[in-house]
Amino acid sequence: MTDEELYARLGEFITDNKRSLFDRLAPLRTRHITAVLEDIYQPHNASAVVRTCDLLGIQDLHIIENRNKYTVNPDVTLGSSKWTTMHRYRGTGGNSARCVKRLKEMGYAIVVTSPRAENTTPESVPLDRPMAFCFGTELTGASDELIAAADIHLRIPMFGFTESYNISVSAAITLYTVMQRLRGSTIPWSLDGAAQLELKLQWARKVVHRADHLEARIRKEYDDPGASALDAN
Repeated sequence: MTDEELYARLGEFITDNKRSLFDRLAPLRTRHITAVLEDIYQPHNASAVVRTCDLLGIQDLHIIENRNKYTVNPDVTLGSSKWTTMHRYRGTGGNSARCVKRLKEMGYAIVVTSPRAENTTPESVPLDRPMAFCFGTELTGASDELIAAADIHLRIPMFGFTESYNISVSAAITLYTVMQRLRGSTIPWSLDGAAQLELKLQWARKVVHRADHLEARIRKEYDDPGASALDAN
């Protein structure tokens, strides 16, 4: 059974409105830009970044948990965590290094917001290759390890007395700016057809009641036409 056939069958259990949303939003999602959050411990900050990524069409978030567990507040996310894809790094050590290694193997440039940055800002950072924008913990920012691994150090301009933006604000400013630039460019930032279908299938599994059981029945019926996929009990 192909993904297209499976999605068509699961789609029978999704409202017309939801299927229309999937069709409209999947072409607007991107993996050209991704967000990396290192040791974020305040749930409202963690939740706000997830919501920002969803609203901007950024599909993937990479979550590094060295000392702090990443938790979200559903009153802040408003369901956005259902529509984004979270990749978590939560081993006993070396999580930042594992995250960076994986992203670089996927072709991402590592961009870290850091006071070391001089001239590169969200308005000027090059977007011609996939970019992973990294944001560190609330009190101390990105770890020395993450900063050292960066391909680009990014500065968010500030004109006041305080020394830094809140983490969720930093992410919102940066990601909004680069996504606006990306959508106005000729860079091929959107997902291809196969990736869009895979994403819609992922979303369908989130909204269909007992999707895993139903999918098993559908596949069984496909292999054995005498079985009934409608009996999901």
